[in-house]
Amino acid sequence: MDLQSQEAISRLAQANDPKLLLVLLGAPDPEAAEISAETVILGDPAYAGALAGAQLGLTVYHVLDDVVKAEVPEDVWEEQIGLMADVLDADALAAAVRSMWPAG
Repeated sequence: MDLQSQEAISRLAQANDPKLLLVLLGAPDPEAAEISAETVILGDPAYAGALAGAQLGLTVYHVLDDVVKAEVPEDVWEEQIGLMADVLDADALAAAVRSMWPAG
């Protein structure tokens, strides 16, 4: 996750109740998805950005997760996400993000 994104998420989390925020990731590979999820939940593991040491505990999903797909109108999904869903491993991406969710 780039530093500008971290700064924007940090500002939003400070200005709003973090329990009301939802982060949607679009990382194309499971490793990047997992690291990005870790960053918005537990803080930047590289200690390089605005979220270094910031345990925001934000709710996070990959945009290809079935839970997200169920909430997006079919025409919007096809227009905005469809091609990505056709070429990426949605299950692996969703699993990588979910692996960072707190237990319980």
